[in-house]
Amino acid sequence: MSNSSSITQFLLLAFTDTRELQLLHFWLFLGIYLAALLGNGLIITTIACDQHLHTPMYFFLLNLALLDLGSISITVPKSMANSLWDTRVISYAGCAAQVFFLAFLFGAEYSLLTIMSYDRYIAICKPLHYGTLLGSRACVHMAAAAWATGFLNALLHTANTFSLPLCKGNALEQFFCEIPQILKLSCSDAYLREAGLLVVSICLSFGCFVFIVLSYVQILRAVLRIPSEQGRHKAFATCLPHLAVVSLFLSTAVFAYLKPPSISSPSLDLVVSVLYALVPPAVNPLIYSMRNQELKESIRKVISWAFVNTHHLSITVHK
Repeated sequence: MSNSSSITQFLLLAFTDTRELQLLHFWLFLGIYLAALLGNGLIITTIACDQHLHTPMYFFLLNLALLDLGSISITVPKSMANSLWDTRVISYAGCAAQVFFLAFLFGAEYSLLTIMSYDRYIAICKPLHYGTLLGSRACVHMAAAAWATGFLNALLHTANTFSLPLCKGNALEQFFCEIPQILKLSCSDAYLREAGLLVVSICLSFGCFVFIVLSYVQILRAVLRIPSEQGRHKAFATCLPHLAVVSLFLSTAVFAYLKPPSISSPSLDLVVSVLYALVPPAVNPLIYSMRNQELKESIRKVISWAFVNTHHLSITVHK
């Protein structure tokens, strides 16, 4: 029997043993990863460069894009490398790093989405107090609180998980390291301590979910009282992207972790894990830029500016 002190590496779940399909997986993940890098990178650059977008809503959106970039960068490159080199191995330290950063980034993202629902609530239900309640200092403090919450959550869970004795091998039923899969390798009752921590985290997450729902109930009531159709349309346009992002984030994560065992299977688990780990970071920039005319115009300006400067630079080089 082995324990955690003798384990130096873990074996991740392979998508397939067929070489052609492994390469297909590599190229598919590369495409999704590049789309996420491009989309989130454009949003970060646009918001940072455009003074008109230096408002609370876009400040929180910039933080969301940073978290999305981080979360997809933790899992996808390693999975791509494993498929390319036909291996399943991840080091013990690498696995611990994946667990820590995923817990950190997902925890911070959920906290940030909760704060963003508060931002939309104040903007629509209490517009006269918006500047007072969401000043620059308050926004920085709230964003810092979201990041700090994610960090504390990750520190507790990672330290607790990797202090458990592991005696059921080192093969994980997932293409990246996550806490539930590592707990399956433990044969000690000490895993109940981490299970208790997970229950506490779920309760806190449910509290955030209730806050988001109540915020949107109040927002809907306020929007329906707006007399002009144009005003209602504008209010909905600022809220729908956030609501779509929250729904995507929660639905994929909840289904991944709370689906009934009766419908669980290795192939379904793999598909669901891809959905919640890859799809939100890649799709979120598209959701936010589709209905937001102001953001679309700013992104267009940034792309035009980059194209013009690249063109001028190439002319200078050729001279």
